[in-house]
Amino acid sequence: MLAFLLSPIGKALGAAVVAVAIVSGSFLYGKNVGRQGAAVDALERSVEVLRERNEINDEVSASDAAALCGDYGLSDDDERECVRRLGEASAEPGDVGDDPEDGSAVR
Repeated sequence: MLAFLLSPIGKALGAAVVAVAIVSGSFLYGKNVGRQGAAVDALERSVEVLRERNEINDEVSASDAAALCGDYGLSDDDERECVRRLGEASAEPGDVGDDPEDGSAVR
């Protein structure tokens, strides 16, 4: 067996096995690094989107109904209706729970 490894064919075969191991190891390492990079990028983007959403929510919460409806570019009648509906919606309790007291699924 040792004689085969020392022969030119054995050396060539050994070099080919080592080359395959190095190439496949490098490929798998690069693939792993690429996955980690993609995961980090996706996480950073998610955090950025959540921060933007929180800023928008704060801005909307601080605005009054007339300003919100005015931003839509509605006609005067439609804007009044919009303000009325927003006023009704803000008068409803904020946390009514998942299950109404009368047992119906519709609120």
